[in-house]
Amino acid sequence: MMRDLLPPTVHVAETFGDPPGAVLLPEEEAAVARAVAKRRQEYTTVRHLARRALACLGHGDAAVVPGQGRAPRWPAGVVGALTHCDGYRAAAVADAAAVASVGIDAEPHEPLPEGVLDGVTLPGEREHLAELAGKRPDVNWDRLLFSAKESVYKTWYPLTGAWLGFKDAVLAFDHSGTFHARVLPGALVDGGPASFDGRWNAAGGFVTTAVTVPGTGPVVPGTGAGVPGTGAGPASAPRGCRCDRGPGPLPLHG
Repeated sequence: MMRDLLPPTVHVAETFGDPPGAVLLPEEEAAVARAVAKRRQEYTTVRHLARRALACLGHGDAAVVPGQGRAPRWPAGVVGALTHCDGYRAAAVADAAAVASVGIDAEPHEPLPEGVLDGVTLPGEREHLAELAGKRPDVNWDRLLFSAKESVYKTWYPLTGAWLGFKDAVLAFDHSGTFHARVLPGALVDGGPASFDGRWNAAGGFVTTAVTVPGTGPVVPGTGAGVPGTGAGPASAPRGCRCDRGPGPLPLHG
C-alpha cells in the first residue's frame, strides 16, 4: 500500500496486524509508560516497523523516541515518518541526502465524523471535494483530504519546526492518484516550502497518502522494494486512527 506511493529511495515497512515479537527499546518505554494497552500496542508495532525500515540504512538497532514537537527523532542523516490506525501500521525512512523530508498517513476509508470537515477545510476545498465526489463517489474524499493534510504536516514540520494548521494549506486532488498542496502566505516561513506534491490511494478499507521532498545530495537508487510486514493480512474495516504526527492542530482521536 504505502510502498506504491513512495519513490525507491524511501524504505517502507508496513503490516496489517501486530506481530507478537514486537518490543520497545528501553529508551522508548517512557513515552507510553502510562498508556492504555491499545495505544501501547500500536506504538510498539510502528517502532518495530521503523527499525525494520532503518535496517536498510544500517540503523536497525536505533530507538525512535519523540523529539521536538513530539515528532519522531531519527538517527543522524535519516528522515522518516510513522503512521498507525486500526488494522494498519507503517514506517517510511530515507537517507537525508536523497530525501529532505517525507510524510505518510493512513486513515480508515470512511467519512469523517460529523462536524470535522468544516474544521479542517476552506470553502474552496469543500467545493472541490463535492466536484470530486460527483465523478468518483466510491472515494471518501473528506477523509482523503484529512489524510493528505496529515502527510503534508509531517513533511513540513521537520523542515521548518513551525506549526501548520489544517487551514494553512489548500489541497487539490487529481483522479489519477496525485495531489498538490499550496501553503498559504500567512503560514510561510523563511526557507520553508511553498508547496508540496503527493500521491494517494483508496483501497482495502484504507486511504493512504504520502509526500516526499527531494534531498540536495545525489539520489542513489536503492533496493527500495520496501520491507515486508509481518501481519497476517488485512483486517476488517477499521473504525478510527491515531498517527505519530506531533502537535497537529486538530487530532481526530485523543
